[in-house]
Amino acid sequence: MPRQTGTYKPSRRYRELAAKADPNKSYTVDDAIVILKSGPKKCKFDESVDLAIKLDIDTKQADQLVRGSFSLPKGTGKSMRVICFADGALAEAARQAGAVEAGGEDLAKRVEGGWLEFDVAVAHPATMRYVGRLGKVLGPKGLMPSPKSGTVTTDVAKAVQEFKAGKIEFRNDSFGNVHVTVGKLSFSKEDLHVNVKAMLDHVLSIRPQAVKGNYLRKATLTSTMGPGLRLVM
Repeated sequence: MPRQTGTYKPSRRYRELAAKADPNKSYTVDDAIVILKSGPKKCKFDESVDLAIKLDIDTKQADQLVRGSFSLPKGTGKSMRVICFADGALAEAARQAGAVEAGGEDLAKRVEGGWLEFDVAVAHPATMRYVGRLGKVLGPKGLMPSPKSGTVTTDVAKAVQEFKAGKIEFRNDSFGNVHVTVGKLSFSKEDLHVNVKAMLDHVLSIRPQAVKGNYLRKATLTSTMGPGLRLVM
């Protein structure tokens, strides 16, 4: 059924939290975190804290795309389910490193059949001959292993450990935005600050050489049920 049109009224909790913020003002990372953590009523779940970064890039140009992987210093607060495409001893090493599933062509056929109970897929280069055909299944969900994101590597055990410990993948969307989860609202202010600053610094450090002028236009911090707060750049 088509989505109903009309006016949607924000919840009372959202309105009370949004009233503490000025939509025309930019906040320091610490001030934004304080506002998001000051909600009048706690949710029944641990809200995620998300960072949205607007980049001045031409997404139609391959040499201006921004993507990769990054290990947040304080983790994400989420236990990632990682699978690994590898054969023999490498598959066993991946299991010992924490992979929920590891295997070669047999695992690829299982995924091709519709099994998608994982958050990250890591692959050894030798397995790409059969992992490559999973593009139609994994691509739309952002789960396709790629060298640029660090999920195609010869050291699969290390990659599994890193992604389980809080390493995240990111890529710009068609509008030049990068969206990443930088922790949970239950994190301390100090831990959230460290994650946000580390992610901003990392995105700045991988600026494509083809980009001219102002690369990072703005950044916004928000929680799952909270307002978006523009950060001072």
